[in-house]
Amino acid sequence: MSPAVWVAAGAVFLGVVALLASYNRFVRDAQLIDNSWSNVDSELRRRYDLIPNLVETVQGYAVHERTTFESVTRARSQAMASDGNAASQSADENVLVGALRSLLAVSEAYPELKANVRFAELQEELITTENRIQAARRIFNGNVRDYNTRVQSVPSNLVARAFGFRARTYFEVDEAVRATGAPHVRLGAPGR
Repeated sequence: MSPAVWVAAGAVFLGVVALLASYNRFVRDAQLIDNSWSNVDSELRRRYDLIPNLVETVQGYAVHERTTFESVTRARSQAMASDGNAASQSADENVLVGALRSLLAVSEAYPELKANVRFAELQEELITTENRIQAARRIFNGNVRDYNTRVQSVPSNLVARAFGFRARTYFEVDEAVRATGAPHVRLGAPGR
């Protein structure tokens, strides 16, 4: 065989290896995104589990705030029933965060509720959970960013198109929620 044939065969071999490596990297990145989404979902479910206890505790003090309790319960159910993709989950979570803010605002009008130890514990758990959600969201969005960069960059975009790898959606928060941050709760010492 002539040297030109060897060079051509070597080039084809390297091209196939590069194609396989790029494909495998897309698969690995997609798995990273799915794994990090499961972490976000796990933290969201933790928050969902806290909400009934929080509502029940506030209800004991603020019985006439029925509309607020119903909106939190409805928002929680809607968020739990979301189909699990980042875009629809973002919308449902924004509704839930707004409802939680309303619930926590109710507590400001009831000093005896703010002094309740159980309520303070639930607020602390909620703060911890919100921080964990934010951390999981940052990891998820970082993985999505890296993956989307590969989907859109040359030459990996050719592999992405050929094998159906599509850009993923970030898990984002609406502007109004982003501007005000996570639900703000103040923990008062019992008896204050």
